[in-house]
Amino acid sequence: MSTMHLDIVSAEEEIFSGTVKNLSAAAIMGEVGIFPKHTPMITPLKPGEIKVTTENDEEMLFFISGGVLEVQPEVVTVLADTAIRGEDLDEAKAAEAKKRAEEALADKSDNIDAAKALAELAQAAAQLKMIETLRKKSK
Repeated sequence: MSTMHLDIVSAEEEIFSGTVKNLSAAAIMGEVGIFPKHTPMITPLKPGEIKVTTENDEEMLFFISGGVLEVQPEVVTVLADTAIRGEDLDEAKAAEAKKRAEEALADKSDNIDAAKALAELAQAAAQLKMIETLRKKSK
């Protein structure tokens, strides 16, 4: 089976760089699956998981807060504001962020930024969903 090179990069650091068989990601237009020799494309990504199958058939999960996916026939790059390895997600932190965002949205005063609160809520919910997925896989 053929492979491709994948780089997942956040604003702070390179999270993953290696050879993979495929990956799936939550694009704005819907879930996309990328395999070697995929047609070149660039698409925005929404907060959620990126599922990777390495050349050794190991499945890896990464959380991204959103970003851009660039696909070339032999190289795929994910540029994300924030990227976290699945096993490094902190459930308590994500739950607290979700609670803060929900409280901000419930605050009807003029001094909240509803768009920012909604974005934070979506990101926290996506992290919690991914943590639940990881928990089910480890059983």
